[in-house]
Amino acid sequence: MPDEQPIVSLTGITIEFPGVKALDKAELTLFPGEIHALMGENGAGKSTLIKALTGVYAIDAGEITIEGVPRRFSGTDDAQASGIATVYQEVNLCANLTVGENVMLGHGVHGRFGVNWKATHAAAREALARLDVHIDPRSMLSSHSIAVQQLVAISRATVVQSKVLVLDEPTSSLDRNEVERLFAVMRRLKDAGVGILFVSHFLDQIYEICDRITVMRNGRTVGVSPVADLAQNELISMMLGRELAALDSIAERRDTPSAGDGVPVLRALALGRRGTIEPIDLDLYEGEVVGVAGLLGSGRTELARLIYGADRPDTGALEVHGEPARFRTPRAAVDHRVAFSSEDRRSEGIVGDLTVRENIVLGVQARRGWMRPMRRRQQDELVDRYISALGIKPADPEALIRNLSGGNQQKVLLARWLATAPRVLILDEPTRGIDVGAKAEIQRLVADLAADGLAVLFISSELEEVVRLSQRIAVLRDRAKIADFRNDGTVDVDDLVSLIAQKGQAS
Repeated sequence: MPDEQPIVSLTGITIEFPGVKALDKAELTLFPGEIHALMGENGAGKSTLIKALTGVYAIDAGEITIEGVPRRFSGTDDAQASGIATVYQEVNLCANLTVGENVMLGHGVHGRFGVNWKATHAAAREALARLDVHIDPRSMLSSHSIAVQQLVAISRATVVQSKVLVLDEPTSSLDRNEVERLFAVMRRLKDAGVGILFVSHFLDQIYEICDRITVMRNGRTVGVSPVADLAQNELISMMLGRELAALDSIAERRDTPSAGDGVPVLRALALGRRGTIEPIDLDLYEGEVVGVAGLLGSGRTELARLIYGADRPDTGALEVHGEPARFRTPRAAVDHRVAFSSEDRRSEGIVGDLTVRENIVLGVQARRGWMRPMRRRQQDELVDRYISALGIKPADPEALIRNLSGGNQQKVLLARWLATAPRVLILDEPTRGIDVGAKAEIQRLVADLAADGLAVLFISSELEEVVRLSQRIAVLRDRAKIADFRNDGTVDVDDLVSLIAQKGQAS
């Protein structure tokens, strides 16, 4: 590759906002037919660099060249005209239009009387087929899964014959089979000479699909390496600027004797819902982290929602400290000091237009009732305590939560529920979409909470962190529990994968 001319070269890119230098002489080189990973913690400058490349932000200094020609983009249309296409984590398509209309948006086939829809849909069908996507272009986009919508977005990028494809967290909502399908498409585009810039927090995916890695930290490029030459621990250390010992210490604490005796804080007995999840038994003890492992669609979230009262079970029962309990609504669960942090923190967690302070006090205020508002001094004392305890950054309670990184938004949600003094905390994908350093911090916080006596139900699609954190692990497959065992330190990710693949054996 070094002998080729780069398709994209960003040199000395600097972007400043009021009081902040978002990029400081950042560098990036992308070659034709290359899948290139852009890595770094939240706030490292990845998104800003992408927005400089795609014309969202004007640069203050530096140079962008496309196939050796210096360019200054006046906007996103200018960048797209230069052959740069972007597919974002949250698919930027029109769900109320057909698949074909989305693929050909702005590039419909015209005839004497306007758009020739038959020819336009035929062209869309051909574009989709080039990516081995065989769906009816006349079907509504909203009728298809997120995975298919991602492929539709990529297909739209190929219609304009993009030279560069930027994929920003495209796999965050996909299961393994869908990821493999996307990777097959990426390899096909790579073989066709397209340069692909791939952003992901999943290290295993980076090492599976990418050729080279550019690492950013604090707005600067701190390293570039072929994937084969960079060990994962070296990559993590480069991203963080320090050795990462936190995860090892978490695993050591998991191995210490803890809970599992006496009466469970919460017990689910044959809890199930027809068409959603088969009846499940599950115990949660004080000071214990129970991990829930399984593939996407295995029933993990459905189990959490049944326990919390967000969905109503039609079989089984719940007990809290040995006493029967019935959660008809989430409010009933909160009254029993059971808290639930949803996997969809944007839609079901944070309130983006409110401040950090207002988001944190929501849970306490809900328990008190809206007729008994908290005094501002009470709010300030409560919020300051949790901002300090959880290391929320920036440490400004009046900052809008939507402006915080994903990891810090997750800490605010933890603070909201911890402020209600729960006995049981259900965490559904608490580390999804956040960087490696923030993941380590969230995992440390979960371990600390269990050490302080909290019962934690920890749901994650990353089997490695389930193994690292949990004293016990429940494995789900096809919306049923297939295994439940104590994690004695001899279990590894391969064991869980084998259990899931073989349908396991409940114990």
